[in-house]
Amino acid sequence: MATAMRLFWRHGYEGVSISDLTTAIGIAPPSLYAAFGSKAELYREALDRYGELPRALNTLVPLETPSATAAALLRRAIEFATDPQGEGGCMISLGMVQCGPDHAIIARDLAARRQAMVEAAADVFSRWLDAASSRALARYLLTVMQGIAIQTRDGVGRQELLAMADTIVDDIRRRYDAAAGRMAEPETA
Repeated sequence: MATAMRLFWRHGYEGVSISDLTTAIGIAPPSLYAAFGSKAELYREALDRYGELPRALNTLVPLETPSATAAALLRRAIEFATDPQGEGGCMISLGMVQCGPDHAIIARDLAARRQAMVEAAADVFSRWLDAASSRALARYLLTVMQGIAIQTRDGVGRQELLAMADTIVDDIRRRYDAAAGRMAEPETA
């Protein structure tokens, strides 16, 4: 499964053929179909395996402020996307953005996984912010993380991405930390 995951991560769903998979895994096509049913099912299992890797969102914990939490999220995303042990970028963000009608189900699955990432981040930010602000901040950060994945594939290095993240965190500090502080203040009678 690790081999298939890495192929899909590197080339996306449509960039990997059955021949690529069977050659890399070392099995014949009938064995692949017997084990997984289809390339799409193998892809879903590879996505599940990818989701188990240590990465930015599955270990996101609230820190002292929204900006500190956002900074940790972006740093982890950058470290993960630029890790030389990985394939660069994010398999969920880059696996399939556009596709033909034959792969619409897979595209919807990826969109649902990206939406789940937004919901997970919004849940963390709801500690400080109202529902609309939590969701807006989460969507903003996930959009940035998708950009990080693309920039990594385009060859932008870790230091440049970290400098960009610092600018974003400064914006979040100005926009959200004060609002979070107001929400956290006890009401006076």
